[in-house]
Amino acid sequence: MLLTALLLIPFLGTLALLVWPGSPSPQQLRLGTIAILSLQLLVALLVLAGFDIHQGGMQLLEQHRWLPGLGLDYSLGIDGLSLPLVLINAALTLVAAVITRDIDKRPRIYFAMLLLISGAVNGAFLAQNLLLFFLFYELELIPLWLLISVWGGANRSYAATKFLIFTAISGMLILGAFLGLALLTGSADFSLTPVLSDRLAMGGQLVLLIALLIGFGIKIPLVPLHNWLPDAHTQASTPVSVLLAGVLLKLGTYGLLRFGLGLFPEAWAKLAPVLAIWAAISVLYGSLAAIAQTDMKRMVAYSSVGHMGYVLLAAAANTPISLLGAVFQMVSHGLISALLFLLVGIVYRKTGTRDLEVLRGLLNPEKGLPLTGSLMIVGVMASAGLPGMAGFISEFLVFRGSINAFPVATLLSMVGSGLTAVYFLLLVNRAFFGRLAITPPSGDPLVDSRQDVRLAVVAPRETIPAITLVAAVVALGLIPSGLSRISEVATTAMSALSPGVG
Repeated sequence: MLLTALLLIPFLGTLALLVWPGSPSPQQLRLGTIAILSLQLLVALLVLAGFDIHQGGMQLLEQHRWLPGLGLDYSLGIDGLSLPLVLINAALTLVAAVITRDIDKRPRIYFAMLLLISGAVNGAFLAQNLLLFFLFYELELIPLWLLISVWGGANRSYAATKFLIFTAISGMLILGAFLGLALLTGSADFSLTPVLSDRLAMGGQLVLLIALLIGFGIKIPLVPLHNWLPDAHTQASTPVSVLLAGVLLKLGTYGLLRFGLGLFPEAWAKLAPVLAIWAAISVLYGSLAAIAQTDMKRMVAYSSVGHMGYVLLAAAANTPISLLGAVFQMVSHGLISALLFLLVGIVYRKTGTRDLEVLRGLLNPEKGLPLTGSLMIVGVMASAGLPGMAGFISEFLVFRGSINAFPVATLLSMVGSGLTAVYFLLLVNRAFFGRLAITPPSGDPLVDSRQDVRLAVVAPRETIPAITLVAAVVALGLIPSGLSRISEVATTAMSALSPGVG
């Protein structure tokens, strides 16, 4: 019942917030949400404690007939691919609730939507039925749309609508692929079957796999399906950006591995060279686009486009090492991107801008944001793959596992990794070094650069979540065996499904 508890806790928590009697204050709602999410994290840790790292296949299975006529069953399970993502969902949703401040507009709905999204994501990672996965995959759509459209920035309606359209298309393609699978195999059983190549002609496999690639490619997102992401991040509040980058993008990469590679390994092997090229393009485009940004948040958003391309490269190579690297990349990117968006949010609250053409010298030890700047430096070094941090381990595994299968695509992706250091060096150099100033463009009636600038002090409660994420990033980089022991059996078994790249 532990897996069901991971669904019931956030879903019942959502209901409890919505029916909370009277008029609770935003602080009461926030503390209630933190308590619910802390309980969810505790249950996730209990699942980890009961997980057998030596056992292959799904564990803690829970199966009940639901709508047998439709092929929809309540079927949950967890393995080394989904467990790390369930843990990071529990952790980062809690972080999003903790860093939420000053929610005066409809706080009851806001915190209820956070809980609903967390439960839906858990359901998607645990579902062992294709239709059940789709239901949870779609369940997070409207809550996230509300979080952007109601509590976002000045252009929130445009960004939220774009997100809604792109994600709705993603869901339609995924559902179409699942229904097409039932039609072509003549089976109404939507149970998650690892290999279907012996029941489906190659042409049918390729058509269904391409539909899944585009559908999940929108969610990841991969170039050129990424257009919604920078706007969504720019207009979303900091907690929502933490949740979006750290957790929700992983629904796409998880789906790519679980359903793309897992259901159609033979077709996957045939498309693998194309997928490797696609990955390299996404990595390079995301890196080059990030260099061109002057908004700190858009720069971090484009970095996500590039870093998610590493997962596709690893999946295309489909070796035990590369797939293990894909899991590491999903986890490390979740932690690092959450850290960077959190710190950008602190800078924006204290200065009123994210413009790299305006900010200077924020690392000033007396009047600036020295601790925030120091944590930002650690975050960008982790994202750039500095040894000793989570980003290095994940990228090393991806490149080491992919170089033999796709040397050119891997080398191009390495170039993209090097460009990560370039654009984040630009961010740190422009915003944090030099003489402290908030210098507006010519003619803009903001702060005169000749004025003495003294920024508001960052309270400890604002930086504790960031320090916790830094500790997690360093711990994963120094002790990667903890994650590798959880996932190695699952990724090795997944790699063995494919007949080989070609």
